[in-house]
Amino acid sequence: MRYVVGLTKDSRGRDAISLATTLAQSLDDPGAVEIDLVHVISGARPDDAATPQEREYQRLKADEAEEWMAKSLFLIPKTLRARATIHFADSMAEGILEVAAAGRTDLIIVGAASHGPFRRFTVGSVANALLHTATAPVALAPAGYLPPSDLTRITCALGTRTGAEAVLQVAVDSAVLHRVPLRIISLVSLDARAAVPAANAPDKHAERVLEEASASVDGAVDVSVDIARGRSTEAAIESLDWSEGEIVLIGSSRLAQRHTIFLGTTANKMLRSLPVPMVVIPRYHPLDGADSPSQPI
Repeated sequence: MRYVVGLTKDSRGRDAISLATTLAQSLDDPGAVEIDLVHVISGARPDDAATPQEREYQRLKADEAEEWMAKSLFLIPKTLRARATIHFADSMAEGILEVAAAGRTDLIIVGAASHGPFRRFTVGSVANALLHTATAPVALAPAGYLPPSDLTRITCALGTRTGAEAVLQVAVDSAVLHRVPLRIISLVSLDARAAVPAANAPDKHAERVLEEASASVDGAVDVSVDIARGRSTEAAIESLDWSEGEIVLIGSSRLAQRHTIFLGTTANKMLRSLPVPMVVIPRYHPLDGADSPSQPI
């Protein structure tokens, strides 16, 4: 497995590293994960610079980045495999996507914007671009994220839109891989397609997905289900209990192209209230057959 971590010389970078190490250390074989810390420098590579002055400036920025990135590697336990990569591109998001596309990438991890509230999300320009174009799952670490001793639970927020089955499968496989309980949150009562959903629709949906997930894990991990209820998405999310050691998986909007991410309205609203990391899974079409995902994160 490979985690590509977007690294900046501020708290966002530390939050992203914390999430990457938490996920990697919860695996049976943490050494099977390669953590690639990626810092993107805006502009051309020094050798491709247009003028001697620009060439020297880009080299200075690269030398400075190498120095502080070497220190960042010390934040990762020695039991994990990690490396630092400096990449030149027009933007941070573009550079992260280019590095991710250069090899198999199971997860892209970035921190929330540094000016956001503590342990909450403010989606900055980098995260926003990734959440609308990435072809790999994208994980967002909330501001001030502190690595728990263990990953304690994976939560899958699920509605009934196309692609929900694929997201559930990723959640099931991830829970089994990390050996943690799986919780499913039914979002049916928050579905914007119907002003007044049928009274028993959320309960029926919760019962069905619980049955499907339980059959898939085959007793390997505990599975539970909750129903998000509230006058708003934010209120519904705040009414649920959250563990410091859990992460939330959610699918992309129906507006996303195949194999890409597009952050939907519900996920965007959830971000305002979530105190734990969120992972957005790319949209996979049910007709993709063998190309449909089941890769855990």
